[in-house]
Amino acid sequence: MPKRPADPAALVRAAQGGDKAALGRLLSLVERGGTRAREVGRLTFAAGQADHVIGITGAPGAGKSTLTDCLIAAARDSGRQVGVLAIDPTSPYSGGAILGDRIRMQRHALDEGVFVRSMATRGHLGGLALAAPEAIRVLAAAGADVVLVETVGVGQVEVEIAGAADTTVVVVNPGWGDAVQAAKAGLLEIADVFAVNKSDRPGATETRRDLESMLDMSTPAGDWRPPIVMTTASTGNGTDELWTTLAEHRSHLVRTGEMAHRRERQLLDELRGVMVSRIEQNVLGAGAGARYEEVAAALVRRELDPYDAASRLLEPED
Repeated sequence: MPKRPADPAALVRAAQGGDKAALGRLLSLVERGGTRAREVGRLTFAAGQADHVIGITGAPGAGKSTLTDCLIAAARDSGRQVGVLAIDPTSPYSGGAILGDRIRMQRHALDEGVFVRSMATRGHLGGLALAAPEAIRVLAAAGADVVLVETVGVGQVEVEIAGAADTTVVVVNPGWGDAVQAAKAGLLEIADVFAVNKSDRPGATETRRDLESMLDMSTPAGDWRPPIVMTTASTGNGTDELWTTLAEHRSHLVRTGEMAHRRERQLLDELRGVMVSRIEQNVLGAGAGARYEEVAAALVRRELDPYDAASRLLEPED
């Protein structure tokens, strides 16, 4: 049995040659972090970007996984290579993704043009793993034209996925709740496309009407107005229209220059995230724990306020 490549450069070459095992190992390195992950990041950053990164978010139970499965099929019918990241809740015991590779997507398991990977949130706020931007680049370097990022859809996840994707699909169901609650969730601000899934159920027409009313009040004149696509992913109804709408949004982004602007913003957001992570590691990492405990004790004794305590921890040691 031939020895599998171990160093990042060899793994990248193997993944670009179609080796799914190598691709899986690269994603594992990215998730774990550390020196080898940084090398993977350098190699894949220089390899180019995916043609279209699509985020799929919404409340649990909205049918996101089934809808993602339908979009994989539509992309493959269009001759596209597809990578899927399913951002799952983190197991409190293993730290791994609880749901594993999504059962509903397994009909594509033998398709060489599809790669599905579950990633744990690692406790990161909103459910989007810090490693997700690098994982997207790994998939692109391995040949994925289209990357679908499906999230668990809780907390601030909608905002986070909007920051990592070119196009964000917000999936809602009939009986989704009143317009005020939707506005609080920030759906109007981050949705590029709405999918009213399970639209064969009662209340679908009312849900679409509520969304249209909210968009009438909020969408600036001349701007992209998020289309509302009625889908029933369990039967495939409406999913071809959704795929076409996603392609139209990408064309809009390219035509207006918004694609380049969004990707620049994503990189700057990622830079800030990396900086915050590095600062946290410097303050709480190996060798820094004693200093943290000392400052924390002074804070608890009310000898320092939180801002002074933070300043002490961020100042370089003599």
